[in-house]
Amino acid sequence: MGLKWTDSREIGEALYDSRPELDPKTVRFTDLHQWICDLEAFDDDPSASSEKILEAILLVWLDEAE
Repeated sequence: MGLKWTDSREIGEALYDSRPELDPKTVRFTDLHQWICDLEAFDDDPSASSEKILEAILLVWLDEAE
């Protein structure tokens, strides 16, 4: 079973693991969306995201980075 948009914790951790050199505070939502869709485990409709979902994922990534 793959990652869905509702799996913000798991997606945020996967992004941190795949891009540890990036500062999440500098990431644009358009890039964030693409990187999530590019995750091997991601298995959801790319158009089903929202700003609120992306923000929740970014907050997890920020938490992991600190």
